[in-house]
Amino acid sequence: MNEQRSHFARSAREAGQARGDGIGGTALKLPLWGSALSATLLVQVVSSFAGAAIPLLGPLLTLRWGLAPESIGYVSAVVSVGICWFLACGNPMLDHHGPVRALQIGLAFVATGLLFLTQPFATIGLAGALLIGLGLAPNTPAGSQILMRTAPADHRTLVFSIKQAGVPLGGAIAGFAIAPMVLGLGFTAAVWTVGTVVLISALAVQPFRKSLDAEKGRQNRAWARMFLSPSSLSRSARVLSSHGSLPMLAALGVSFSITQACITAFTATYMVTQHGRTLAQAGHLVATLLVASTIARIFFGWLADRMGNGLHLLCLLALAAGAAIALLIGTGSSYPWLIYFCMALVGATSMGWNGVHMAELARVSPPALIGDVTSGASLFGFVGSICGPLIFAVIANRTGSFDGPFLLIAGQLAISGIVALCYLRSRLAA
Repeated sequence: MNEQRSHFARSAREAGQARGDGIGGTALKLPLWGSALSATLLVQVVSSFAGAAIPLLGPLLTLRWGLAPESIGYVSAVVSVGICWFLACGNPMLDHHGPVRALQIGLAFVATGLLFLTQPFATIGLAGALLIGLGLAPNTPAGSQILMRTAPADHRTLVFSIKQAGVPLGGAIAGFAIAPMVLGLGFTAAVWTVGTVVLISALAVQPFRKSLDAEKGRQNRAWARMFLSPSSLSRSARVLSSHGSLPMLAALGVSFSITQACITAFTATYMVTQHGRTLAQAGHLVATLLVASTIARIFFGWLADRMGNGLHLLCLLALAAGAAIALLIGTGSSYPWLIYFCMALVGATSMGWNGVHMAELARVSPPALIGDVTSGASLFGFVGSICGPLIFAVIANRTGSFDGPFLLIAGQLAISGIVALCYLRSRLAA
């Protein structure tokens, strides 16, 4: 009887380990998908917190470097270059090390980049921005690999959306925390504090690595050489032809990415320079934008599961986001409560799309190509994230106003939504 009990207890422990129970030897018991969501959500929140600190510190960074305020758009563009570089060439590294280890390496890059940003030279700061981009990028392909393998099929879009809700949640935390940290600690100490939080989170996900990296790809010792290979760009483009809906999904993602990058990069500076808000007030407005986006991502993930058609929902969000941005520009100097309402509306519509988009990409992708497809689509999205802020900054510099560029990005998103909706209807009619 004692041997039977011992065998039963040992089997239960082994089953628990297979499900992800008892991670790190603790009493915490989670199903494998719960462990996956916990690890990816933590990294997503902390990465986004660090990434959102850059535009929030924009007025201080540009002043420190002796640049015009709109030059913060160039910093955001360099971050996007780093993200594109990894998405184009980083999958061999992801396969070699496993998704959790890739997330940890990314966090180390982010912390190093933040250290570079504290230097009083624009060139070093831009190098730091590049490192931050390289560090933020693994969240998309690594998170998609982990969650697609572990998430329950009936709630997959919701699980993806909860993970993606970490993007605006981290940004909202930054919106509330960065200005008080700068006032209380000073610029350099505040940035170092953010870097310390990033490094602690890299250590915090280590207990998840054994269970979640168990199915990593084949060892590829040439990953470092491939990371520098231009041929990786063409491979990312070819993989998007593996399903008929992928090109349209990728194009819609580019349009959303342009809008989101410009909203994220310029909103704080826009409110400070054109509407006389303080840095703290601008941070609260950005936090409102991002809190609304956090809630919207989870809601839209649930709604997409109920609708059974994520592409249709994305088309409607594109139309709504274009109208919301135009409304914000029209009420920028109005009553404070109205500005907060418009900020929430813009955040929900123009930044609530990402979880639905990632889940839809993963759903239509061949199972063996999920990481490659999400990387490829995200690569083109971040090309939009580079070009969008650059064009925005040039137009704002020429016109002396942020209003025109904001209306331009609202228009291109609405047009993309209309085109995608027409494509969807023609496909259903065929």
